Amino acid sequence: MQSNPKTMSSKNPRERQMLESIYSMIALVFILVTCVDLCDAATVVDVYRLIQYDISGVPFGSRFATLNHHAGSLHSAPGVDLSRTVLIIPVHELNITFIKEYISQRKPLGGLLFLLPQMFNFENREAATESKYQIREKELMKTVLVELERLLIHANIPYPVYFAFEDDDIDAVLADVKRSDVSGQPATATTGGYKLVVSAPEPKRIASPSITNIQGWLPGLKADGDPNQLPTIAIVASYDTFGTAPALSVGSDSNGSGVVALLELARLFSLLYSNPKTRGRYNLLFGLTSGGPYNYNGTHKWLRSFDQRLRESIDYAICLNSIGSWDNELRIHVSKPPENAFIKQIFEGFSTVAEELGFEVGLKHKKINISNPRVAWEHEQFSKLRVTAATLSELSTAPELLESTGGLSDSRHFINETAIVRSIKLVAESIARHIYGCQGKSIQIFADDTSLAVNAPYIRSWLDLLSKTPRVVPFLTKNDPFVMALKKELEDHTHEVNVHHEVLDGMFTLYDSTKAKLNIYQVASVTFDLLLLLVLGSYLIILFTFLVITTRGLDDLISLFRRPPSRKVKTA
Repeated sequence: MQSNPKTMSSKNPRERQMLESIYSMIALVFILVTCVDLCDAATVVDVYRLIQYDISGVPFGSRFATLNHHAGSLHSAPGVDLSRTVLIIPVHELNITFIKEYISQRKPLGGLLFLLPQMFNFENREAATESKYQIREKELMKTVLVELERLLIHANIPYPVYFAFEDDDIDAVLADVKRSDVSGQPATATTGGYKLVVSAPEPKRIASPSITNIQGWLPGLKADGDPNQLPTIAIVASYDTFGTAPALSVGSDSNGSGVVALLELARLFSLLYSNPKTRGRYNLLFGLTSGGPYNYNGTHKWLRSFDQRLRESIDYAICLNSIGSWDNELRIHVSKPPENAFIKQIFEGFSTVAEELGFEVGLKHKKINISNPRVAWEHEQFSKLRVTAATLSELSTAPELLESTGGLSDSRHFINETAIVRSIKLVAESIARHIYGCQGKSIQIFADDTSLAVNAPYIRSWLDLLSKTPRVVPFLTKNDPFVMALKKELEDHTHEVNVHHEVLDGMFTLYDSTKAKLNIYQVASVTFDLLLLLVLGSYLIILFTFLVITTRGLDDLISLFRRPPSRKVKTA
């Protein structure tokens, strides 16, 4: 029996149409299934990773960067497994006891995301007038942050820890997460919720991190025929920082205030020294040092680059550290006994000027152990080489290693510009009276409303720049634009500006990956996934049945489910 060609030709196009429709439906199903778990991101947030470093091979900080877990809050029920949960914790709701417990007992946790108020964002330039209540709240927040940073920096944390700034989008996400946690339905693969994803490479060790010291000179006036070398006064400030989150460590006070003061002092004395009639018989050495948080490693190497004759010419060195957030008193920290004649002279000179300016200067003595490599203050690196030196600071005691060196709480909002101006006047007048032999005389060399007055707009502009420039070694490279800006500024006011590149002490090891993008996805529950698959599957079966019946008939549909007859192979 022969088939009708006309029937065959009319049937094939319909079969092809049916198959194309089926393939289209299958492709659609696969696309929908793929998108079930990967819904549009609810928001994308800039996040900043907790620092990762080693000291003599001992690990500290966060050891991981990749994040891919559901979001949770502090409202999670007690006893809930948080090993696959990222806790979102606003700093103003921080339960420091809870964090201490999880870190000290090394309880499993998917990760931590701390939300910082916008006042700690160096890109936030708002300067609204604050009430007394707001000032108290700000100070309380700073205290909490300092305690949190101290805990995180000295811990070895086996999961990712990030920081982000509060905004409307992330606040809305957190509100949803809290509602789910309070209702007893925390986000899981079964219930759905929000998933936090950070795709970051594994942090890598930074090899041979460099530190850069910058120095400039103002040569004094030497009398004709005088064979002796002029004495030198050194003014020094460390410019780099260290903090919980390197990408946020701007250190407005520690030690941005010291750097600003040094630059303004260089400008003021350059005006005096530009005229031979007012040029003093002292050389002035200005040093911007690196490696301050790392035991003042840059200062140590800078001083050892001096020849013996230069070191012996230094009459004294004054180091500037954290002078931008005080009210009525500064401290002069020294290593030599207060009875020492040089220390007495320096302290009396500063005390006299401070009294005229309306505040007090206290003297703090701390003996050093020359055989101990650990130093508490920058001037102690000078003292170890038997050079008379002191540190001027608002701090009454020396901070511990890697603490109070530009953390999250050290932002522009906590800086008192008036305090920096008064500190500069104190140092400038005290040094000038020492140079020109005017100790004990009530005169003002850098009087207001004169060409030698302290320039407040200049101070503000540099303070603004420092307060938005993270300066953590080794992320601040030797040719960084900020380092070049410091060099150029010293060149504008001093002579023989030199840049010294050194390698950071090998006991400190740091790792990269300091900031990333956090994608927050709103995902459906497994129950919803199964229901959606069931609906799509039913639809596909009904559509397939309809297409077969309309194109080939009911008999062909039934034949698809019949068992084909067995064929017996005939043997010869």
